[in-house]
Amino acid sequence: MSLAAIVGVEKAVIGMVHLGALPGTPRWMGSMDAVIHAATEDARGLADGGVDAFLVENWGDAPFTAGRVDAATVAAMAVVIGEIKRAVALPFGVNVLRSDALSALAVAVAAGARFVRVNVHVGAVATDQGIVQSGAYDSLRYRRLLGLDVKILADVQAKHGMPLAPIPLEREARDCVSRGLADGLVVSGVATGEPTAVSDLECVRGAVPHVPLLVGSGATAETAARLLSIADGLIVGTAVKRDGIVTNPVDPRRVRRLVEAARG
Repeated sequence: MSLAAIVGVEKAVIGMVHLGALPGTPRWMGSMDAVIHAATEDARGLADGGVDAFLVENWGDAPFTAGRVDAATVAAMAVVIGEIKRAVALPFGVNVLRSDALSALAVAVAAGARFVRVNVHVGAVATDQGIVQSGAYDSLRYRRLLGLDVKILADVQAKHGMPLAPIPLEREARDCVSRGLADGLVVSGVATGEPTAVSDLECVRGAVPHVPLLVGSGATAETAARLLSIADGLIVGTAVKRDGIVTNPVDPRRVRRLVEAARG
């Protein structure tokens, strides 16, 4: 498996499309048109800046659930992604927070996604949502039931959480692949926008050298080349927003600068 089999290139920059609050969530403003407009503008900004793919996430729905999201979230994400696809012709993935792989797969089959990101694929993690546990048993069988060729990118010791029992990073990486059957791995910093440690990337790469490895947070134009000397891809969000603030819209100039640095 290589990243090219998932998004079409060996070394990829994947831009985040952070959705606004969706129906039924605390900050929902009552307008799907507004959510769609903001999402499509961000996707256009990412495409104009030269990213290779994008990842859609229900980022505005905080606080997140430790289990399955509401049906309205699944429906809304499918609708928004359908509109994004009309505006931008790039491969894309889906992440349903906090770690709802079944809903992500459902959206993926409806919308035509290439991959899903799963924040807790193996083990059990203490998070601000409480205990989030592995759903690999169900998600792998659900993917088989749906007949999907959608790849699972699994976080290794996900950000905003701590394993309930201490486990070496390399051990969890091996478990994600050999026992959880993940198609690729994501290594992040401790929180959104926080830098990913090069030592963590090197550790995971050494443990499972044969699967795609992505940086999940904190990549910048200054660090992109160094990170891609180890990893296969960068998932970028905060660094490509206006003024580097995650709640702001995507800034195509910041995207272009980071993409050029990554390709250089």
